[in-house]
Amino acid sequence: MSRKRKSIGRFIAIGDVLADVLNTCRQKSRSDLSRVRQLWDSVVGAAIAANTRPVSLKKKQLVVIVTNSSWLHQLQFLKKQMIDEINRKMVTIMVEDIKFKIGTF
Repeated sequence: MSRKRKSIGRFIAIGDVLADVLNTCRQKSRSDLSRVRQLWDSVVGAAIAANTRPVSLKKKQLVVIVTNSSWLHQLQFLKKQMIDEINRKMVTIMVEDIKFKIGTF
């Protein structure tokens, strides 16, 4: 009961396959982040936008850099409104959580 194997033709290194898969995932994430960045000012307003910057979007968690701890604390109170407004403008649930970090941009 021997089975015949189909000839694949050529072998592909697993590293190449994984790199292609990861690049595909990263491109989607980058394009989603770009869309969030484009509408960020209209979502949060000029004062907040001047002190914040969205830097990554992974698994529906948006990471936003803020200029100092005062802004970080204040934005915690506005997080739910910001999430709702982003998703409303994106017409899909793009963000489920926002993580604020102090940093420079």
